Amino acid sequence: MLQHGNEAEHPATPPGASRRRFLTAAAGAGAAAASPALLTGCGTARAKGGNLQFWNFYGPQRSPDPAVNAQSKWFVDLVDRWNATHRTQIDLVYLPQPTYLNGFKLPSAFATGEGPDIFLCSPGDFLRYYNGGVLQDLTPHMEKAAVDDFGSALDSRTVDGKVYALPMEIEPLAMFYAEDLWEKAGLSEADIPATWDQMLDIGDKLRSRTTAGLVFETGPGYYQNFTWYPWMWQGGGDVLGADGNVAFDSRATRQALSFWQDAVRHGITPRTLPAAGDVISAFKAGNVALWQQGIWQVSSFKAYAPEFRYGVFKLPVPAGGEYVTTLGGWSFCANAQGRDPEAAAEFCVWALGSMEDDSVDRMVDWCTGAKSDVAPRTTALERGAARGGYDSAVMKQFKDDIFPGGRAEPRYPPVVYKAISDAIQGTMLAGQGVDGAAERAARSIEAYTKSYEGASLI
Repeated sequence: MLQHGNEAEHPATPPGASRRRFLTAAAGAGAAAASPALLTGCGTARAKGGNLQFWNFYGPQRSPDPAVNAQSKWFVDLVDRWNATHRTQIDLVYLPQPTYLNGFKLPSAFATGEGPDIFLCSPGDFLRYYNGGVLQDLTPHMEKAAVDDFGSALDSRTVDGKVYALPMEIEPLAMFYAEDLWEKAGLSEADIPATWDQMLDIGDKLRSRTTAGLVFETGPGYYQNFTWYPWMWQGGGDVLGADGNVAFDSRATRQALSFWQDAVRHGITPRTLPAAGDVISAFKAGNVALWQQGIWQVSSFKAYAPEFRYGVFKLPVPAGGEYVTTLGGWSFCANAQGRDPEAAAEFCVWALGSMEDDSVDRMVDWCTGAKSDVAPRTTALERGAARGGYDSAVMKQFKDDIFPGGRAEPRYPPVVYKAISDAIQGTMLAGQGVDGAAERAARSIEAYTKSYEGASLI
């Protein structure tokens, strides 16, 4: 069984491990990389004297999308409020989203000692930065009531009971569908699919020469894995068992790989994303009937296509399976190797993890104003609901029906992620046999776990 790392050795690197090795592991794993881009907006991490640097992909920026502008303004207002009331000043540093999400700008900066003081981290990158000695313990700045308020939302962000990242949102996945195409095909709410086979049948019925019947993510990366996990989980499968042993080569894994493979093989799911991945444009143009997407699209529809009629439903399940969806979301983190780790940690808790009304209200504003998400704190979720943030039919459905069956996105490091990604890509798009792909991935993961040193993978 894989154990948590020795807490006395953190934030130093675990025994026998190299800080650079952990932070640059993704490159060795062959993860997809975007072309490098320069930091824009506020300069590099070493600029502007001793001000703390907060790297993000939201603000400050301007966009033709009103939703993006609202999210950018939330970040700008947040830092302006801090700077007006604290001696330690913070500069926002904007990185284009493709660079932040798919490039190596962030891990490369940490590996060379030039990382930001504060940054956004997804669950998939948590262990890379924790094992690399980057994450500052936030627990000393938090009240117990605040930790309890987050509840299980902190599970993937803690090591040995200590909090190293504060989630700003919870983002469940569901199926989005175009109501006009649904109605033209003679379908009603009674036809909402409950099983995989039913969804494939409906996708087949809805597709045409210009319309994709059913869209799954096709590009390799952490995001594709994130969208694929629930299909494996629904059949009782997993990457690692509760005992930490590798469990990937299972009937449930092969079943999930076959599901996506069959959807592509029969022409129901396209091999490339409609409208180059622009979800709103694809739906508005009639290029897609069904698309697995997340709650964040609700705010984009509201801002960018307010008149478009769409619906959502829970992910269907395989025969004999149980409903599960994946819960994603970004977190605030403080750099343990930065200019002032304690001040950076204090900022993260002040922003999202305090019991003060302002802190709770900021999360409410983010999850139900600037964006559309489930709030990861009970207090914020209740306050957001009381203020009407979940009154719309689709937000109520996400909060009350889709979210409760969710499971947090795993925090697997790059080597594990890459083995899973290869299995998905090989079977979905390259015609590889499902049995062989699952077996190869399991062998790769097992070889890695035998020599792995760091915090628990589960």
